[in-house]
Formats: sequence, structure tokens, C-alpha cells
Amino acid sequence: MDIMTGTHSYLMENLEEAIRLQIKTDPEVIRKQAVWCGVKPGFRVLDVGCGPGKITSILHEMIQPGGSILGVDYSEERIRYAKQHYGIKDGIDFQVHDPRKALKHIGFFDLIWVRFFLEYNCAESPEIIRNLTACLKPGGYLCLMDLDHNCLNHYELPLRTEKMLFEIMDRLEKEYNFDPYAGRKLYSYLYDFRYQDIQLDLVAHHLFYGKMRDEDVYNWVKKVEVISEKAKDLFDKYPGGKAAFFIDFVKFFLDPRRFTYTPMILCKGLKPTPLQS
Repeated sequence: MDIMTGTHSYLMENLEEAIRLQIKTDPEVIRKQAVWCGVKPGFRVLDVGCGPGKITSILHEMIQPGGSILGVDYSEERIRYAKQHYGIKDGIDFQVHDPRKALKHIGFFDLIWVRFFLEYNCAESPEIIRNLTACLKPGGYLCLMDLDHNCLNHYELPLRTEKMLFEIMDRLEKEYNFDPYAGRKLYSYLYDFRYQDIQLDLVAHHLFYGKMRDEDVYNWVKKVEVISEKAKDLFDKYPGGKAAFFIDFVKFFLDPRRFTYTPMILCKGLKPTPLQS
């Protein structure tokens, strides 16, 4: 079933997705990014693509006293999980909404947080920015955060494994609306919608060398497992098929000689007031 009411469902959907999202979220990293974005006590914040709600809960702590936050996602399952685990405090709410459509009856916000959401909505990203801009207060911040060259920076993968990984990501981009290069587009989105005081930062979201943390191994193995299933017909030409590709990638990933990185781009801009526009 298409939970997005569009051409494709959420790329990473599986029975363990809420767990994966919980495990991979580092609260200290989120707090640091939120400070850069300008999150402050008393703000009304919109968390777009809130998933299981862990990040929404962290942001909720940072906007106290007096702040409130709404987490929205187009997955009923994610919202149900978020309400059960994080929805009991005053000033935090979770609702099912599709940001590709006009966000009606949710009011206006001082800051809108969009982290790792546009990458799953390549074709609709400009329309999403338009819809979010409509519910941002003049003078409020729109904060976009996404990866660039996602999943593609590894040394030293076997040549056949690296080639297959690029083919898989190309398939996801063309057929599943996933954007491995979402990060580099964020500035242009804000520029095109006439945001003011646009600021950017570039950080390493993944920087793996030596021994891996168990949380990172789980996250990456699960990602490769799920996305490989989306392009399983490609493995007809891989020696040993999909099972061999999976073994080769996991062997590489567990090797302490391995080097893997993924750049993350953070971009924020102020919505102009009527006098500025």
C-alpha cells in the first residue's frame, strides 16, 4: 500500500524502521544542529518527517519553557509510535500530514525543521518548500538538512561491489523518488523562494574508520538490506547474486581498514516580512 498517496511508498519502510531511526539518532548531535538552526525557548516549531518522534522530543526539551512543537509524518505507523512513546508531555503533538500537499489548519510556526525528509521526495521537494513557507511566520526560520552523495563514499570497496552500489542508487533515484544528492540543492530551494539571510554549514554526518560502533553497523546493514531488495533484479549480473553482494558489503564494512564518509549540508533562511518581499 502506498502510504504517501503518491507514486511510491517510503523507501526504507520495513518492520524495524522505527527501531533503526531510534538507534541512529544521537541526541547531542541533534542539540548541536538545533542550536545552529536557532531553536529557542518559547518557539512554536514544526518537525517535518518526524518519524518515530525521538528528535521531536529533543527539540521539545530545547524550546522550554513556553514552547510547543508539532511533529508531522505521512506514515500512520510512525505517528502512532511517536504518540505512544513521546506524546504524553504538554506542548508536544503528532499528526499525520503529507507535506507535499497544503498543510491546512495547523497554524503558523516560528521555525520549521526539515531533516532527512527531502531526500525521500526528490520530485516534490520544491512543492514541499512552497507548502512549508505558507505556514512559516514572516521572520521565521526554515531549516533544511540533508545528505549529499548519500551512501556512495567508501574506500576501498571491491570494484564490482562499488559499481553495483552506484547502480542501486541510480535505480532508487529513477524509480523510487530518492535523491542521493539532496544536500547540494538546499541553498537553491531557499534562494528560489526569496528567503533572506541564508546560511549554510557542511559537516561529516558519517565518518567511519577503525572499529565500528554496533549502532552504526546495525543502521548500515539494515539500509543495505532494505535498498538491495528494491533493486534485486540488478543482482543477476553480480557474481553470486544478491546474497554475495550483501556478504561482500558487510565484510568491507566490518573491516577496520575501511573508510566511509557522508557530507551533511545544513541550510537555513529567514522568511521575508511583507516589507522585505
